[in-house]
Amino acid sequence: MRKASIARKTAETEIEVSIDLDGTGSYDNQTGVGFFDHMLDQLSRHSLIDMTIRAKGDYHIDDHHTVEDTGIALGQALVQALGDKRGIRRYGACLLPMDDSLVRAALDLSARPFLIWNVDLPTEKIGSFDTELVREFFQALSTHGGITLHVDQLHGVNSHHIAEAAFKAVARALREAVEPDPRKGDAIPSTKGML
Repeated sequence: MRKASIARKTAETEIEVSIDLDGTGSYDNQTGVGFFDHMLDQLSRHSLIDMTIRAKGDYHIDDHHTVEDTGIALGQALVQALGDKRGIRRYGACLLPMDDSLVRAALDLSARPFLIWNVDLPTEKIGSFDTELVREFFQALSTHGGITLHVDQLHGVNSHHIAEAAFKAVARALREAVEPDPRKGDAIPSTKGML
């Protein structure tokens, strides 16, 4: 049962996240931030991780706290659902094209969080969404999910396409990393004996 539910409440946000690592990519994400919901839907659909996310935030200030805290809660849910990580592949990578954009994502579910972010979104906004929040989400996800995550933009001129390619590339890499490794049974994928 590789499922988890996390509730996070602060003075700035209220977040509820439920995931199933062995899902089909079904999603129901409602954060109050339209473009972000669209990206979370892509993350679920392409990772095949079922996701239900509810978020309320201090939108009168901006969307920053809502996006960041959703990343925190989702990272915590991943840690909970993975448990001791027995039998998973651990690593995942994807080179994802989307129209003008080409984004590479590689990750390690190592419990050693680190984000390398070589992505240049050429506009400050996608609709009303601040493009700098794309990085903030992945920073929070990486930190609280214990993920070493590298995201590199190889091509791209359209901010929407680049951001969406990043979410999809991370999703496909995550799908690979959380999948059971049929050759390893329930072994922990590390010579240390733990992750």
